[in-house]
Amino acid sequence: MDMNLGIREEHEPLLQQVRDMIRNEVMPLEDEYHAEIGKGDRWQYTERQTEILESLKAKAKEKGLWNFWLTDSERGFGLRTVEYAYFAEEMGKTPLGAEVFNCSAPDTGNMEVLERYGADWMKEKWLKPLLEGEIRSAYLMTEPDVASSDATNISMSCVRDGDHYVLNGEKWWSSGAGDPRCKVYITMVKTGSDDDAKHKQHSMLVVPADTPGIEVLRAMEVYGHDDAPHGHMHIRFTDVRVPVDHMILGEGRGFEIAQGRLGPGRIHHCMRAIGQAEAALERMCKRSLEREAFGKPIALLGANFDIIANARMEIEQARLLCLKAAWMMDKGDPREAYPWISMIKVVAPLTSLQVIDDSIQMHGGAGISQETPMGIAWTQVRTLRFADGPDAVHRRQIARKELRKYTQMKI
Repeated sequence: MDMNLGIREEHEPLLQQVRDMIRNEVMPLEDEYHAEIGKGDRWQYTERQTEILESLKAKAKEKGLWNFWLTDSERGFGLRTVEYAYFAEEMGKTPLGAEVFNCSAPDTGNMEVLERYGADWMKEKWLKPLLEGEIRSAYLMTEPDVASSDATNISMSCVRDGDHYVLNGEKWWSSGAGDPRCKVYITMVKTGSDDDAKHKQHSMLVVPADTPGIEVLRAMEVYGHDDAPHGHMHIRFTDVRVPVDHMILGEGRGFEIAQGRLGPGRIHHCMRAIGQAEAALERMCKRSLEREAFGKPIALLGANFDIIANARMEIEQARLLCLKAAWMMDKGDPREAYPWISMIKVVAPLTSLQVIDDSIQMHGGAGISQETPMGIAWTQVRTLRFADGPDAVHRRQIARKELRKYTQMKI
């Protein structure tokens, strides 16, 4: 099978429209948008924030630049995963990019779950407003009291009681749960016993965010930053009753759903990280030419030629690896794609972090201040080394597959 890592000719104008809108309409407003966060209640959108965000979304929708992430679906554009990767990279260049085009995490993954596995009533009640960008959602998986890097440890109790399931336990790093527009959670729970097969003990439920017994305890901070008004929340469930028809697919199918959700999402995350690296490299180059020190442009000092050249080479390598993972996904066998997805989950954040860090260094004091978006970009990409699995877990998967070529021993 020929490996085509490009974008079809008919989709190139669409990508250019996205690129132009991000550069000319979204980026010029991002500083003003983020300056509003400190005004009033951090967990509510100010009038100006709402105006900025909703006007940009309306423009994107009017232009037909909406829901690109819907690959292999009649509701989308018919993009392959490889092709969507280029869109994700462009959207990654600004913090507002993904939401403007209704391509934000965790909504894309949650919509994918509802699209692929949800009952018709779930699609009408939750998928429809999510596709329209009218509400937001959260994905609740990680827990504070177990090592969630091994997802078989997930322990939130889910016990059937008549026509309801009763949920007890805590979740944290529930991204998006702080957003006042968040109306629904996709929640991983334990329904089986320890005697069941390891990957048949868990299930996923659709849980309305306003269900009695749900308590948002606090916002988790990333390097001292609470990411308001989006938030990564710590949530407690106390005797939360959810109707049995809110179970997705059936008991014991949580891992099946999770794998269908996480594969594409990891590719999206990594390509957005490449976009952040590209934005940081652009700022680095402009800064190095605009500022002088010791009688020369900064670009001509020290090892800055090498730093800029290495950034370009590393971005290109990381992008190609991401596109290869996307191509493997497009082949239709997720199991074959998983090692490649593990590779990019290690490589893309590390590459992006290095480029952002070098750009920060080139900017001097301004690089770590509110004068540039790079401090926030660095924390976001550093967090990506944990999101959807820490580096060590992905390296383990890569090494196991490699070693199996040479031994019959159980690895």
